[in-house]
Amino acid sequence: MESQASPTNRTALQTLQPVFFLLAAMWIIEAIDFVLRGRLDFLGIQSRSVEGLTGVVLAPFLHGDFGHLISNTVPFAVLGSLVAWRTTTKGFWWVTGTITVVGGLGVWLLAPANVITIGASGLIFGYLTFLITNGIITRHWLDIVVAVAVLLLYGTLLLGTLPFAVAAGVSWLAHLTGAAAGVLAGVMFAKGPEKPAAAT
Repeated sequence: MESQASPTNRTALQTLQPVFFLLAAMWIIEAIDFVLRGRLDFLGIQSRSVEGLTGVVLAPFLHGDFGHLISNTVPFAVLGSLVAWRTTTKGFWWVTGTITVVGGLGVWLLAPANVITIGASGLIFGYLTFLITNGIITRHWLDIVVAVAVLLLYGTLLLGTLPFAVAAGVSWLAHLTGAAAGVLAGVMFAKGPEKPAAAT
C-alpha cells in the first residue's frame, strides 16, 4: 500500500500528471474565455445563489486574464507538485477536492452579495497549509523538510488571508477559506506515525 511518508513506485511523470492536467485545463479554459471575451468568468462563485454553486468547482479554472493565470501558475505548479509527491495519486485528488469544495463553499457562504469569485488562489493557499499541516502530523523527516521549506518560501503568502493585506479586487476571503480547507485536508488525509505493535 502506498503511504504519504514512504517512497512509491511512481515515476516523476506519473506523480506530476495530475498537476499538469489541472494546469492544462486552466490554460485551455482561459484561452477559450479570451476568445469569448471573458464570458466564462460569470461561471465563478456567486455568493449565496443557487446558480453560483457551480462556481465552487469551476472557479479554480477561471481567471480574470492571462496575467492573473500566470501569477497563479508558478505557485500552483510548485505547491501542487509537492502535494502530489507527498501523497498518493488518489490522495492528491482527495486533498484537491476537499480544498476546492470546502474553500469554495466558504466563499459562497461568506462573500459579499453580487460578487463573483474566480481563480486558483484558494487552491494554492490550501496546498500551502496542507503541506505545513502534513509535516506537523506525519512527523516524517521529508514532510517536515517540505513544510519548513514551503513556510520559508511561501509563508508570506499567508498575509493574503487578511483583508487589509491584499489589493483591491483580490479575494482575501478565498485565500482564507482555502487555507482553512487545506488544514482540514491535512487533518483528514495526512498519515501520522504508526504506533508500534503491541507485544504478544
